[in-house]
Amino acid sequence: MMAGRGTVKSHSGFNANNDAEVLYKAMKGLGTDEDAIIQLLTARSNAQRQEIKAAYKTLHGKDLVDNLKSELGGTFESLIVALMTPPITYEVMCLRDAIKGAGTDEKILVEILASRSPNEVNQIKSLYKQEHNDDLEEDVTGDTGGHFKRMLVVLLQASRQQGIQEDLIQSDAQALFAAGEKKYGTDEGQFITILGNRSNAHLRRVFDEYRKLSGYEIEESIQKETSGTLQEVMLAVVKCARSVPGYFADSLYSAMKGTGTDDQTLIRIMVSRSEVDMLDIRAEFRKRFATSLHKTIQGDTAGDYRKALLLLCGGDDA
Repeated sequence: MMAGRGTVKSHSGFNANNDAEVLYKAMKGLGTDEDAIIQLLTARSNAQRQEIKAAYKTLHGKDLVDNLKSELGGTFESLIVALMTPPITYEVMCLRDAIKGAGTDEKILVEILASRSPNEVNQIKSLYKQEHNDDLEEDVTGDTGGHFKRMLVVLLQASRQQGIQEDLIQSDAQALFAAGEKKYGTDEGQFITILGNRSNAHLRRVFDEYRKLSGYEIEESIQKETSGTLQEVMLAVVKCARSVPGYFADSLYSAMKGTGTDDQTLIRIMVSRSEVDMLDIRAEFRKRFATSLHKTIQGDTAGDYRKALLLLCGGDDA
């Protein structure tokens, strides 16, 4: 990822003890100073928040996250707790909930496994094992089936090739064409192997060749040839190959369009991308939807929850 494309940066004059005191005062006595909590936590990096948490315990003998939970509520509480969780721990929590909750939340499995780098996937797998003494791949395969399961297993191997294999571009495009548009029925296996194992840069070249060969964008073919969760994961992989920020811009738009808001998705993306590529996500959002992410959040959320989300968004590209 490009360094410095996040909206949340490390605070330069950082002092963990001072910050811990500000938070303690904000929650002491009657009523809570939500503004003080929002302003402080959205202006610190995750690593700094972990230091504040440690300082808080040392100074007050209390767990900061427990105190925040008892003072806050609803989506605002969920957002603040997410901000206080170390990134890989947060991904592991999301995956665990997606698998172990009632029914499987395929959307979360797709979002995380399709968009993270091989290195991140490996970190997630080892922390999952450490925290739950379970194997993430076994949990995922026990909870999913068919070609969808196969695609997730390939993504969990985290063995995407690096760079562009010039000699494979043409043959990959032909293999995808032969597996889909050209034949009756679809050879999903070919799609899974190529989409799951090539680098994003390589796939972009393959998609260009594919369009020349077939006259279709790869997305159109996937929509025609597949359905359900397999279609979702393949489209997510294709979107991420084209642009990870673009993929998240689309997901944020979907989370807020129409009636009701998918707060879980909104929180997950705003928190996990705030230090990574939120500036790029905002730019893609503006390009794709002729409105800004800032305006969309403003129109779709309320109260302290809205204030905190807008600070993570970091500005309006009106």
